[in-house]
Amino acid sequence: MCGRFALFAPLDVIAAELGAEPPAEVAEARSPRYNVAPSRRILAVRRTAGGSRKLDLLQWGLVPFWAKERAIGHRLINARAESLSTKPAFREAASRRHCLIPASGFYEWAPSAGGRKRPHFITRRDGELLAFAGLWERWRHGGDEPALETCTIVTTAANAAVAPLHDRMPVVLSKTDQLRWLEATTPIDSCLELAQDATAFTAWPVGIGVNDPRRDEPALLEREEI
Repeated sequence: MCGRFALFAPLDVIAAELGAEPPAEVAEARSPRYNVAPSRRILAVRRTAGGSRKLDLLQWGLVPFWAKERAIGHRLINARAESLSTKPAFREAASRRHCLIPASGFYEWAPSAGGRKRPHFITRRDGELLAFAGLWERWRHGGDEPALETCTIVTTAANAAVAPLHDRMPVVLSKTDQLRWLEATTPIDSCLELAQDATAFTAWPVGIGVNDPRRDEPALLEREEI
């Protein structure tokens, strides 16, 4: 599972790294974020009709096009890679609506000596931006309300670096697999090379401040020994 992540790279760096045009809502997207929680609007890269890449802001928590209520999105913040093509909530998006979700790192919680789960921050050892595999959907409630665009993060079995903390992790895509994933024709099993490389990741324990979704400051990333 991935229930929190951080994205503090500058917007121009994110756009350049992912080869995408900046979003229309530049002001909202520009602020660094150290504690991104479900239901928030997050940056995601999608292919345009012309084949270029565009950064957009989507709500985290996928609402299928057929859903009667938007609240279903609270339960669909992650999509298991193993069941993308069979689970009704993700099947349609998996066949045609892929996206990349940029992150500087993500959090996972592991049991500690005191019995309370402690958060850890996980990131790439080389400091490069992460790109999660994602799916997106467009949901219309009816009437004059604008369509709600939402997304979910695809997860896979944790590699050796993450497994001591949690048994799942986001699918982190290599540069090559980012292109293949956005084309929406490559099966997720063919895009797991980077996620399976434990040597590419590093993790350290952080304070419990990240448990509070209202907190969002660089201090949340500071190492705090257990």
